[in-house]
Amino acid sequence: MKTNNGNIKIDGIDKKILRFLMEDARTPILEIARNIGISGAAIHQRLRKLETSGLMTGSKFIVNPKILGYTTMAYIGIFLDKAMSNPSTVKELEKIPEVLECHYTTGNWSILIKVLCKDNEHLMQVLNKNIQQIEGVSRTETFISLNQQIDRQITI
Repeated sequence: MKTNNGNIKIDGIDKKILRFLMEDARTPILEIARNIGISGAAIHQRLRKLETSGLMTGSKFIVNPKILGYTTMAYIGIFLDKAMSNPSTVKELEKIPEVLECHYTTGNWSILIKVLCKDNEHLMQVLNKNIQQIEGVSRTETFISLNQQIDRQITI
């Protein structure tokens, strides 16, 4: 593994390790080692280097929100009254648990957020009582996701 202008260069073995872990982060190290044909110690050493480099930022379990009754995913474009309102708006958005992502964008909106709600009524409450009440928010534009058709990471 070498760095080049701040970018990490990984070899074929690193890529194989990453593919196994991206498929299932719980894959045992020894199983990966057997499949690749190198020792478990070598896998551990490479994983430490990948983590230290910042390429790998950990592993996590993913909760299925539908099982908890969250079925309405929406993207909301937020128009701010002035650009200076951005930091305080983001601080307020962080307090709303339904907000999963927040992006500072180019284009028409100042901010684009992804929210997850139980249903359309819940979404309306989050919009009316939380997001649109934030000082600096002049208006919003909402797009409801009917179905997520692609969900993946970058190809290694």
